[in-house]
Amino acid sequence: MIKQDTSENLVNTSYLAIGSNIGNRKNYINKAKYFLNKLPLLIVKSSGIYETPSWPNSKNPKFYNTVIKVKTNLRISNLFTQIKIIEKKLGRKFKAKKNSPRTCDIDIIDFNGKILKLEVNRKKIIVPHPRMIRRNFVLIPLFEIDKNWIHPQKKTKIIDLIDNLEGISFRSIKLI
Repeated sequence: MIKQDTSENLVNTSYLAIGSNIGNRKNYINKAKYFLNKLPLLIVKSSGIYETPSWPNSKNPKFYNTVIKVKTNLRISNLFTQIKIIEKKLGRKFKAKKNSPRTCDIDIIDFNGKILKLEVNRKKIIVPHPRMIRRNFVLIPLFEIDKNWIHPQKKTKIIDLIDNLEGISFRSIKLI
């Protein structure tokens, strides 16, 4: 597939959160971006990479996280399917215990500013991501790339969501 220099036919805007806490975490994030770039998708902006403790078990390896803004002509269901393929290519084990360490995790945070609930291959997609408002590793990188982003459901500015984070959230995240 030949990438076009223009994004005029890429009508959907989405924000994706990418995380890794096994192996060469930075390499897995970069590989995820590489595979995403092979889709009919253009990475418009990318935040820095942030390190945070693992949740809910802080004894697990720390996460590296980033948020990217993309333009695509894929529907959300197709984007979700492609994300799962990329995670699998990067060694993610889907039978593992929930919140266990993983090579790569890619979440759709926002898709065209819409409120969506659907099911793809027996997996639920809820957008905006329901737990994003409590996650410093999503909100702070998202703020870095779009200071004007507004939560589609809550109608709350990103800066106000960040202001509502607990104080410990700021002490537990660092830009690498």
